[in-house]
Parts: sequence; C-alpha cells; structure tokens
Amino acid sequence: MEGVIRGKAHVFGPNIDTDQIYPGRYLELTEPEDIAAHVMEGADPDFVKNMAPGDIVVASRNFGCGSSREHAAITLKYARVGAVVAESFARIFFRNAINLGVPLMVCPGIANRVSTGDELEVDLARGEVRNLTKGEVYQGEGLADHILEILQQGGIKPVFRRRLGIE
Repeated sequence: MEGVIRGKAHVFGPNIDTDQIYPGRYLELTEPEDIAAHVMEGADPDFVKNMAPGDIVVASRNFGCGSSREHAAITLKYARVGAVVAESFARIFFRNAINLGVPLMVCPGIANRVSTGDELEVDLARGEVRNLTKGEVYQGEGLADHILEILQQGGIKPVFRRRLGIE
C-alpha cells in the first residue's frame, strides 16, 4: 500500500450496505478470486467488468452500513480496490476495512464532485483527493499515523505479528 493511490473512480450514492458490497448469497465462497468476482455486485452488477485493480470506489454517506460481517471489506481487498473514499462510513465497516488493510478516507461532498471514470489520486496522510481529470483538489480527513501503519503492513494481523516477532 502506497501513501498515494491512483486509479479510476467508480461513484456510488448513499447507504451502500454490506450486502451491496458483497451479497450474502456468496458467503460460502472461500477462494479469493471467487470472492473478488462478486465485489459491489449488489450495487452495480457490472462493476467487476468495468474496474481494474487499483481503481477507487467513491461514495456518498454511510458506506458499509448493515451487517458487521467482514466479508464486505474482504471482497474489496481481494478485488484489489485501491481505496474507498466516501462522505462517511459505517463505524464497524470502517474498522473492519482498516484492520484488513483496505484504504479508506472520509471526504465531505466527494460524491457530487467526482464522476465515474475520473482519474483520481488519493493521499491518505494529507487527506487530499486530486481529480486529475477535472483539475480539482478536494480536502478530506487524513489518516492517523497508527492507521497508516496498519494499512502499510497489510492489516492489523501483520502489525501484531511483526511487533511480537512472529513471522
């Protein structure tokens, strides 16, 4: 995970719940590639066909509401979504995603300023989103150092393994 993430935007509205991110009917899947094939399927059945690894999900408010299952964050990770930038996140989803190493950033008003297909650069530490397509910069909330460390290590488990000397 780099400090600056660059990718194409895919814009969604408010209240994208965990079942839209990863529909519950696929919970029995265990292989990463099988799980990744269904990312965002409940919100956009064509998302997988239109996204590339590193692309950025942009959403309005309350992204990740609903179930506390980690599957929504897991599918974003396995699909290699570069980051999720939203006006707000459901608290449990935010924590699950960070713990799994999925980069997230809060950026007020972002969903109305970005269009699907815009090329974005997301600076997690500075809390900036640069829209390279439109030549605009949006100020969000930078992530704390301890969260950046978790993302840099690929999740909370690798952080603790390193700290405990377990490899």
